[in-house]
Amino acid sequence: MQSYQEFLDLSVGFPQDGFDIIDDELYFHDLNLMEMIETYGTPLRFTYLPIISKKIQQAKILFQTAILKNNYRGTYKYCYCTKSSHFKHIVEEALKNDIHLETSSAFDMPVIDALEKKGVVSKDITVICNGFKTFQYKQYIIDMLHDGFKNIVPVLDNKEEFNLYDDEVELDEPCNLGIRIAAEEQPDSQFYTSRLGIRMEDIIDFYNNKIVPNPNFKVKLLHFFINSGISDTPYYWNELEKYVTLYCKFKKINPDLDTLDIGGGMPFKDSLVHDFDYEYMVNEIVNRIKQICAVHDVMEPDIITEFGKYTVAEASGILYKVLGRKQQNDREKWLMLDGSFITNLPDVWALNQKYILLPINNWDSEYERVNLGGITCDGQDYYNQEAHMNNVFMPKTRKVQYLGFFHTGAYQEVLSGYGGIHHCLLPSPKHVIVRRNRDETFNFEVFGEEQNSKQVLKILGYHS
Repeated sequence: MQSYQEFLDLSVGFPQDGFDIIDDELYFHDLNLMEMIETYGTPLRFTYLPIISKKIQQAKILFQTAILKNNYRGTYKYCYCTKSSHFKHIVEEALKNDIHLETSSAFDMPVIDALEKKGVVSKDITVICNGFKTFQYKQYIIDMLHDGFKNIVPVLDNKEEFNLYDDEVELDEPCNLGIRIAAEEQPDSQFYTSRLGIRMEDIIDFYNNKIVPNPNFKVKLLHFFINSGISDTPYYWNELEKYVTLYCKFKKINPDLDTLDIGGGMPFKDSLVHDFDYEYMVNEIVNRIKQICAVHDVMEPDIITEFGKYTVAEASGILYKVLGRKQQNDREKWLMLDGSFITNLPDVWALNQKYILLPINNWDSEYERVNLGGITCDGQDYYNQEAHMNNVFMPKTRKVQYLGFFHTGAYQEVLSGYGGIHHCLLPSPKHVIVRRNRDETFNFEVFGEEQNSKQVLKILGYHS
């Protein structure tokens, strides 16, 4: 029978970019994962920061190339969507690449203030403030505008939001606003229209009635987010055309409008058969915006994107040890892991998200079909199929087995309630940050130790 390595190569083609096998063990972007496991133990969450800069630079090159190729007259600005991972090491790595930020709730604003005080960003940074805003969020925006953050752009999610800015913003220069369009949902959605944003048919009336008479404000930006993410589908292209057409109509009555924020949704590699054509999609988006503007005889807008998952997902992974093997009937074999999908990778449980799953060792062994079980007592704490096939296969061995889920860097720590209480009181795993030194050696930093029982008992009120 063929080895696991031969089986995977025949199934999907392996090794692949970012993954390699050396001496029967898996390496991730030259990182020796078995060495990390021997040093830090499992379960182990790790983040390899250089991937973040690499992804940002790739996107910036794709957009600049498309702009040149299409003789597009607008510019491109990359904003990082902070909600996909707010951690300081992530945001600071992203900001090394001359980018800007997009926020979604109140506490984002003190984060940006702290980064400015530390000298990581200047007050010139563009901050796109999205979301349905609490009073505190709006107040932070107002305070920071008054403090000299002149490129903060509150994106109105509803018409009432404007009232507080109107009452409290006092600046020498007019304040720049954005408006979010309430997008139509996907055909299979339970809803027709997004709960976020202002209805398309209301936007121009609102502008005429509220903004035009008010010299303290300009609407510079129109924003939409298409829920399917960026995808080569009739739904996506139809929605894009609709919103660019609205931009053109709006621009004709509002000369200040010059920016189109096309949102996020650029996919990340979540499978070994991921074949998304980034170059084609970016070029097609730029090309179509230009064509629609030409039909309406309107200057092309500057483009902003808000990539979150795309920016950070591929930088992280989580490594497990197989604690035990269970044959529950003649067909179903379980590998029981020393962690949980529900508590460590909640999107597996909540969204049926698939990640790249690979063994760390024993690649020369034969292979077998298995189910992976988390250690909580929940019936849903399992993983039993890959994005590219209907089953999970692992090396068939009685030796100690380690395995890893890769490209898990978006949302998982925060949805897991980092440092908090978890289902069945499972501890937060140890988290290691990996950087690359100038001489190409690795630099390891333990960002968070595995949670201990004292910390958990304190949160629960057992220790004062």
